[in-house]
Amino acid sequence: MADLRPYVDSEVGRLRTVMLHRPGPELRRLTPRNNGSLLFDGIPWVARAQEEHDAFAEALRAHDVEVLYVDRLLAEALADPGARKDITEVLLADRRWGDTLRRRVAAYLDDLDAEHLAEVVISGLAHEELRNGAGLTYRLMDQLDFVLDPLPNTLFTRDSSVWIRDAATVTSMAMPARLRESAITGTIYRWHPRFAGSPTLYGRELEPLEGGDVLLLAPGVVAVGVGERTTPAGAERLASRLFADTEGGTHTVLAVPIAQQRATMHLDTVCTMVDLDAVVAYPAVADTLMAYRLTRGEDGEPNVAGPTTFLTAAAEAMGLERLRVIPTGLDPVTAEREQWDDGNNTLCLAPRLAVAYERNVETNAQLEDAGIEVIRIPGSELGSGRGGPRCMSCPIVRDPLSAG
Repeated sequence: MADLRPYVDSEVGRLRTVMLHRPGPELRRLTPRNNGSLLFDGIPWVARAQEEHDAFAEALRAHDVEVLYVDRLLAEALADPGARKDITEVLLADRRWGDTLRRRVAAYLDDLDAEHLAEVVISGLAHEELRNGAGLTYRLMDQLDFVLDPLPNTLFTRDSSVWIRDAATVTSMAMPARLRESAITGTIYRWHPRFAGSPTLYGRELEPLEGGDVLLLAPGVVAVGVGERTTPAGAERLASRLFADTEGGTHTVLAVPIAQQRATMHLDTVCTMVDLDAVVAYPAVADTLMAYRLTRGEDGEPNVAGPTTFLTAAAEAMGLERLRVIPTGLDPVTAEREQWDDGNNTLCLAPRLAVAYERNVETNAQLEDAGIEVIRIPGSELGSGRGGPRCMSCPIVRDPLSAG
């Protein structure tokens, strides 16, 4: 497949290229001692999670989607000395270490080739692996501790970056366990030849903003969830940058407050698009979601209006009479269970064609009754980090809606 330049202006345009991360050694480092701090609800069976992820990737390839992998892209980028310097500076900025341990880690990293450095960036560095470790900090660490924590959430590539038209939005992660993920995507987009010349819209140094909260409802219309992971300041900053790009075409940003709790950590845990005019949504919150409408202000600051009902505001901004809503289950108990199991977190490959976890039987039936073709994938182990097909995918290239 010929390389396609990054471009995404919707959630439903035909998907051409996607970035995934196949779970690896970092998942094997989850234990009952650390899974909570690393944001997993359980200890996944890694081999089964890899099988499930491979099935996901194959389902995408079967529909002519090019699959790129984070670890491979990172290793290829790290062949450039500039990329190596950038990522090493991020790793060595850990304030827990002190100078002695920092020098030892720097020496260790300096001896690694690009492939092994990429592996350490993602899977971390255990106390016992740092053979030259020294200093008080190192001596007082438990032997089961990590000098560099693993990044099991790299699996969820949606969160650390978003492409909006031809620009990379490198996000600013809210949770300490995920901060390094944005450094990975930032390094890839800056140094990998595949992304040479691509503009950057946002950065990891800015206010918290995560990709799971960003929905490209239509060309020119962006919804941003505001809750546990994305702050109001992050949503406002993104809006300001989108409006400053007068050629980008963004005319409306909808800031959507969501409950600050685990079950609704991102907007895409309660609502995702499955057609040009349809969303799958959790009934308990779909009708109560509100939105603040941000538009370009003459003084450079976004104008803010509202709040009004999200579904109404979205339809108006998209130029639709209304948005069709397909519910997560029918009865309240099934809806709650399937929302928790990422029933709303679908990945649209094209209008009326979506990937979903097979376990959400009722939601998938509702989708099919509404004319949406569902590609079912297994996810019993992948879901232990609270993420579905959309969470596990970062679209790099979609067909512009205007072309189809």
